[in-house]
Amino acid sequence: MGFSTTITEIILLIASVVLASGVSAQAIYAGMSLQSNILQTMDCAKRDLNIRISIGYATINETVTPKYFIIYAKNTGLMPITDFSTIDVYVGEYGRVILFTYSSNATIGSGSFSLTTADGDGIWEIGETAIIKAYPSTDINAPIYEVKIVPFRGIPSSYLFPPPP
Repeated sequence: MGFSTTITEIILLIASVVLASGVSAQAIYAGMSLQSNILQTMDCAKRDLNIRISIGYATINETVTPKYFIIYAKNTGLMPITDFSTIDVYVGEYGRVILFTYSSNATIGSGSFSLTTADGDGIWEIGETAIIKAYPSTDINAPIYEVKIVPFRGIPSSYLFPPPP
């Protein structure tokens, strides 16, 4: 009787050690998974803050018909921008802007915008100013205009301006 009790206790002890090891391994896995998710979220937030565009000046080219917008913007973030199709440009009468999407061959009246970097290499480097030309599909005529540049997962910039005198 004493021997079977000892065997039973040993079996229960081994089973409890195995069970405790399994629970502890699951807890460590869950902790590491949570830490990985937190680090990934922090990395995405940091990347989002590293993309920033500031509008320096905006005007209207009235020498052609239909008129179009010319916007000078600087990459004030901490990362170069290479994919211009992820940038949204909203321009138009104050309170009634129109979305313009990027097109490398945007032309007058196309309803899209083109972006040319200062050095022309197609990479919007940190601190570099780019020229954005937004071509509306309709004629523009308002007392005050608004432009907003919104990079994908970045900090947007807004600017109000009157038409040229």
